[in-house]
Amino acid sequence: MNRMTEIDPVTVSVVQGALETIAVEVGYKLMRMAYSSIIRESEDFGAALTDETGQGLAESAQSTPLQSGPIPGYVKSVLAVLAKRGEAIRPGDVIMHNDPYGGASHGPDVAFLVPVFHVDHDGAEHLIGFSGTTAHHLDIGAQTPGSCGIVEAVDAYAEGLQFKAIKVYDQGCRNDAVWQMLRDNLRASDLVVGDMEAQVAASRIGAERMAALVARHGLARFRAACAAMLDQAERLMRRAIAALPEGSFRAETRIDGYLDDPARANLPLVVTVTKQGEELLVDLTGTAPQLPDRPINMPLRGTVDVAVWLTVRSVLLDTAVHGHVPVNEGLTRPIRILAPKGCLANPVFPAPTIARFCPGNQLADTVMKALAQAVPGQVSAGIGNLKVIAFSGLQGESHWVHMEIFEGAYGGRPGQDGMDAVDTLYANTRNNPVEDIETHLPLRVLRYELREDEAGAGEWRGGLGSVREFRFLTDAGTSVEGEGHAHRPWGFLGGLPGATATLVLKRADGTAESLPSKVPHRAVRAGDSFICHGPAGGGYGDPKRRDPARVLEDVLDGLITPATARRDYGVVISDGVLDAAATAALRAN
Repeated sequence: MNRMTEIDPVTVSVVQGALETIAVEVGYKLMRMAYSSIIRESEDFGAALTDETGQGLAESAQSTPLQSGPIPGYVKSVLAVLAKRGEAIRPGDVIMHNDPYGGASHGPDVAFLVPVFHVDHDGAEHLIGFSGTTAHHLDIGAQTPGSCGIVEAVDAYAEGLQFKAIKVYDQGCRNDAVWQMLRDNLRASDLVVGDMEAQVAASRIGAERMAALVARHGLARFRAACAAMLDQAERLMRRAIAALPEGSFRAETRIDGYLDDPARANLPLVVTVTKQGEELLVDLTGTAPQLPDRPINMPLRGTVDVAVWLTVRSVLLDTAVHGHVPVNEGLTRPIRILAPKGCLANPVFPAPTIARFCPGNQLADTVMKALAQAVPGQVSAGIGNLKVIAFSGLQGESHWVHMEIFEGAYGGRPGQDGMDAVDTLYANTRNNPVEDIETHLPLRVLRYELREDEAGAGEWRGGLGSVREFRFLTDAGTSVEGEGHAHRPWGFLGGLPGATATLVLKRADGTAESLPSKVPHRAVRAGDSFICHGPAGGGYGDPKRRDPARVLEDVLDGLITPATARRDYGVVISDGVLDAAATAALRAN
């Protein structure tokens, strides 16, 4: 019997809405209770609910897809690890997990999972699901301060503490030894442990809300509603896939890798998307082999799968077109991912993975590029990727650590220019307010502005990157992970490529050094500055088809120069006035 006939659609909608609301509430609770700006301001966290087997039921809408999306994978790995150990899951347990090869995206993204139990009329307790949160932590006890930019980590053990299904609370009893170990091994432990305790509290709230929801509807009706809503999401995705043209669509982009080492530089990411009826095969064959001693490898479960699912969903089931789309595991059922073992997109333990963020986002962009051949009117041109910089130092005997995510930009898309200075695709984090940075840290933000005259030209131009300059007020340290210094974001349908990113260290004595996209931990002095130019997105469509009035507006706003307007768009502007006749003649030629 079809599951939708077992329960009425109104109840299904009510349960689905309740689960989504609970996940959002958990996310906001975590954000408000967090100590560090990476969670409180950047919102680099996730919250989600699953059933007892780890099937994703709902995730928080306001958080990062790369944080919420992997939570079902965390749960499935925890279930497998505990079963192997012979450990039971009981009420009052809280489980910590961050295994990059066990569902986690990378080590600094630590999950805290609270099992949800339902007590039936006979007093029996049934495990019915999990409430979980993930968050990026400022330090995880790795070889250098901060939880990014460990660009020379030789293996997974160099990347910090590994927690594989560790009970930090066992039947409600706090495991003090684990918490003390955390405090003893983490830099800035007050911040990090405070954030972890906030995760525990938020996850418990989600478990309480989910248990109350089940009690209100009854376990049988709740499970029937969950099965129906998963099936409904699957049907939505299958219909969207069925509407695609037949065929295979291949795309390739390249990442910087390590530009000072030819064997580790300009590495290919290859995606072939094949429609198979109502299903998609996403084949990553051709992607570069893993780097056994460099941490830009991307775990298949937790990074690669989320990058693929997020991109397919956003292209085929755009909420601007389809309205509300439930985000649960049903959407992923028709999508199969093939990644050869031992490639960058499916590394073998103990290959390091901590710097997987930017390559994974570039992989999502490559999926977009492949889908562009099938549905050109539903994609954007190439993204300007991101950069993450860890700032750290000592104040007396105490560590301070700060992570700053430097924005990229979207490419142009049909009917709209690319979005300026935003985090792209699966990132979706926020910028840190200047006031918050300068209040809490020995840093000063000297510049924060849009990068002018660099966007990829097109009928719909690419988005602009940002320019940000940070000055160190004390001696400190820093490390960087990023992409996009060597390869320009791709233009589409005649649009021009966007601009690459740059990073400069300007020393207090006035000398300057151009830095690559990945910088291992290095010392800096008081008065030194980092100047970061974010990349610009690619253009969509022939620039000569752009409305001259839009070009004039960009010139008047200072986004492009009159020379660029003439060269790239064939638009003549003199003294702030559009010369329509000269423009028509120039474009005709």
